[in-house]
Amino acid sequence: MLLDQGMPATRILVVEDNADLRRLFRISLSMAGYQVEDAADGLEALRMIENHPPDLVVLDLMLHTLDGVSVQQELAARAITANIPVVIVTGSDLDIEGANVACVLRKPVMPDKLVRTVKNCLVRGIPHGV
Repeated sequence: MLLDQGMPATRILVVEDNADLRRLFRISLSMAGYQVEDAADGLEALRMIENHPPDLVVLDLMLHTLDGVSVQQELAARAITANIPVVIVTGSDLDIEGANVACVLRKPVMPDKLVRTVKNCLVRGIPHGV
């Protein structure tokens, strides 16, 4: 994906406690032309989002300190972050059908599928009925 030289890169925040996956996601999205930041846990993610909200969040559900469900609920509850699309990435069998998120990816996630999903979720935005 080539970016228009006059347009700033879309900012993605990857929230994943597994360092190898975090690196894989960061590299894959960076190679697709996105500006990528990452956080290893939910508290770090919320601090980063508060300081500089991203255009989309890729969020693991099973995190240390503060889990992804809590992070997603906090984002949805704040006016300034409620419209940020969230892509849930999980290996869990938790029922997330009722979660108010743009997209869900089940682990293992291949890099090309991650990039496609992020692109689609940026176009679709947050789910209707928020």
